[in-house]
Amino acid sequence: MNIEEARENALKLPWVTEDTPFGPDVLTFRVGGRIFMAIGLNAEEPKVTVKLEPDFAEVLREHYDGVSPAFHWNKKHWSDICLEQIDDKQVKEWIQRAYNLVFSKLPKKIREEYDSKKC
Repeated sequence: MNIEEARENALKLPWVTEDTPFGPDVLTFRVGGRIFMAIGLNAEEPKVTVKLEPDFAEVLREHYDGVSPAFHWNKKHWSDICLEQIDDKQVKEWIQRAYNLVFSKLPKKIREEYDSKKC
């Protein structure tokens, strides 16, 4: 997977927005105004940074060489995933998991508003 494919995967999720709050070199992906994924456009190796549950992130870091604590983010909650080292299917699952985690933490009123738009 390359960064464009990762970007497209994130943008396919419901209500996702994309912006560059940290400057033109970092794309962030949000749901309900909260970031669940970022892509550094000038990274040496193509990677995404995703928010994951701390225990789950720790397991991934132990089992995959391509998963590490995020460089400029809270290392407990954020992980870097090197796209060339991890199977595309896994990367898609982890992007979805990051999205689900952030969505689940949105205020109930916002989640209900989004859910009502599905109909």
